[in-house]
Parts: sequence; C-alpha cells; structure tokens
Amino acid sequence: MSQKVSPPPTSTSLQNIVTNEREFSWKVASNLFVSFKYAWAGITYSFQTQRNFRIHTSVCAMAIALSVYLHLRPVEIAVIGITSGLVLALELLNTAIESIVDLTVKQTYHELAKVAKDCAAGAVLVSALVAVLVAATLLLPPLVALIISSL
Repeated sequence: MSQKVSPPPTSTSLQNIVTNEREFSWKVASNLFVSFKYAWAGITYSFQTQRNFRIHTSVCAMAIALSVYLHLRPVEIAVIGITSGLVLALELLNTAIESIVDLTVKQTYHELAKVAKDCAAGAVLVSALVAVLVAATLLLPPLVALIISSL
C-alpha cells in the first residue's frame, strides 16, 4: 500500500489565508446569541453524526436521572454531572480533531494522523472509564440497598 502525503502549505498560501480569511474572524460571531448558535450547531452535528456521542449522551441522562431517583446528595449528583460532561466535551473534541485530521490528510494515510485520532479517542475512553468508576461508586450502594429492601 503506497502512502500519499500532502505537501505542506507554502508560507505564501498561509499568509493569504491569514490575511484574507482570518483578518476579521472576530466579527463572525457578532453577539453572544450567535456564539451560542454556533456552539449548538457543533453539538447538533455531533449528535446527528457520531454514534458514540449519542451513546454517551444517553448514558449521561440515565446516570443523572438515576441519581435523582435514588435521592443522592446534590454534591454527588454534581460529581456525576461533571464527569459525564467531561466525557461529552472530550467526545466533541475528538470529533473536531478527527475532522481537522481528515481535512488535512484528505484520502491519504499518514502515521501521525493515526496517532492524533487514536490519542483523541483514547482521551474519550479514559474519561468514560473514570465516569463509570465515579457512577459505580456513587450509584451502586444506594441501588443495591433499594433492590435488597424491595425483596
């Protein structure tokens, strides 16, 4: 299998990009509402196109709902929410990194592109494992107590 590597951009083409397209980039989001609109577009894109983002969102909602149902203390619910939010945020970053890498290498293979994608996916995996550990630590004892008391 031959590996095609895109040539690096020349300094002239980078200069054109910087001066022509980025000069007024701060004007893209004219107000806070527009900024939130763009952020929501990213979340919507990930939800519509990324299976794992949908899975993480569902698990996050179930964990928080179970926390409320089990009457966990507010700080425990907050910890579950924070760890779940971290997983979702890293999944969004993973999607962004994958998109940038795909844009950069196009239909070619590059070992560093694989490393970038694998590391981003690894970050999501680590955060998901930590979230499962946190949820198990906080949810299992009251859940087991509830099951035992109902028998």
